Amino acid sequence: MAKEKLIIFDTTMRDGEQSPGASMTRDEKLRIARQLERMRVDVIEAGFPASSDGDFEAVKAVASAIKDSTVCGLARANEKDVRRCGEAVRGARAPRVHTFIATSPIHMEKKLRMEPSQVIEQAVRAVKWAREYTDNVEFSPEDAGRSDLDFLCRILERVIKAGATTINVPDTVGYTLPDHFGPLIRKLRERIPNSERAVWSVHCHNDLGLAVANSLAAVLNGARQVECTINGLGERAGNASLEEIVMAVRTRQDVFPCDTGIDATQIVPASKLVSGITGYPVQPNKAIVGANAFAHESGIHQDGVLKHRETYEIMSAESVGWSTNRLTLGKLSGRNAFKNRLQELGIELGSEEALNAAFKRFKDLADKKREIFDEDLQALITEENLEHVENERYHLVSLTAHSETGEQPYARIVVSEAGQEKPAQAQGSGPVDASFKAIESIVRSGAELLLYSVNNITSGTDAQGEVTVRLAKGGRIVNGQGADTDIVVASAKAYINALNKLHSKLERINPQV
Repeated sequence: MAKEKLIIFDTTMRDGEQSPGASMTRDEKLRIARQLERMRVDVIEAGFPASSDGDFEAVKAVASAIKDSTVCGLARANEKDVRRCGEAVRGARAPRVHTFIATSPIHMEKKLRMEPSQVIEQAVRAVKWAREYTDNVEFSPEDAGRSDLDFLCRILERVIKAGATTINVPDTVGYTLPDHFGPLIRKLRERIPNSERAVWSVHCHNDLGLAVANSLAAVLNGARQVECTINGLGERAGNASLEEIVMAVRTRQDVFPCDTGIDATQIVPASKLVSGITGYPVQPNKAIVGANAFAHESGIHQDGVLKHRETYEIMSAESVGWSTNRLTLGKLSGRNAFKNRLQELGIELGSEEALNAAFKRFKDLADKKREIFDEDLQALITEENLEHVENERYHLVSLTAHSETGEQPYARIVVSEAGQEKPAQAQGSGPVDASFKAIESIVRSGAELLLYSVNNITSGTDAQGEVTVRLAKGGRIVNGQGADTDIVVASAKAYINALNKLHSKLERINPQV
């Protein structure tokens, strides 16, 4: 008997983007969307078109570029939002409008200041407006986990009657438990007379660490769409993790009556791409995509795996896209070999000029690092894109850092600001601190440093270090990234990248603002 289809709805570019500093440009969204399409994600929620002109254009661009996945935009239940969203996704081969309104007593009273009957009528109107653009309409009762069951039944029956084809039940604040959330889905499906006319979906947040557990409980109770993000990215503690949902369902086919159509070998490449673009590194012990996910330290475990993999591994590393850090290229590799390997990794460069610039950067890296791995190439391309943001104001020209036992570390730096080279020198508690102070003495940004994080891209003492810097200024938060075999240089690059994002008009305030 054929398994039912579990629809995977990815909201990395919408809800995931609401993580502090994770705001994406149009081109970054296109890169992620193409990887999601390559992974065979069913629905891609590309953004919140009414939040800004930039997000409208980004959603519109994704809608035009993606052919094999449904492209969705989010809209509040008001006419302006819905029409803006409808226009943004209109050009998609398979468009969807996703509209929502809050339904919990606290949200209706304190946030919306509306009576329950008004909320129902507004939801119905929003669905009807959306139907003017597409017959693929999704409706979400925000904060459903804390909403009254009888009221949920009333409003959802009405929006299905109005033409909503997907009903998404969100645990907006991560409040519910699996034993409550799963039965909630079953009760809604049983009590709403026209429930069979819609696909039932869930969107769970991870405030109590239960987003995946709640989502899977819902699937066992009839939900056939799960909204999730790559790496579990998202507002506050994040969303249900796409990779965990997909592999839990696939690994436990003895329990689940459904399966996804995801190409799981694309999971790790997607994870690395999203991490690189957003500046959110993946913790080593993260399920599926963490660096330690398939590592075995215990001698007993190692012995068991060597004798028979399934003794301690319930899935193979290769099945989700992990390789063995395969050596791909070296100092003597040519331009065609470089180009072909990028294509194999799913990396697309828009022009010959971009390819030439990336190849030059590759050659520079090969002079410093004997072995170039796939992870190095991913970081190289991410940095290439970071350094070619439109209206880039600052550029690192040179850096000298000195650290000596018993002496005050210092850094001398030259930064190009709007084409004019400016030198500076500063002391600090270490070479990185000194470098940041030297940069600030030139740019005088007044930004607050919220995060400084270092991760190695590959193993070995000659590995590139990837640095993430998070800056805040005037209510705006951005992440900057830099990679280099010299960690001090990588740090300076990351700081300058963040400054460019603060300055660039392409970057926007997080959509929830």
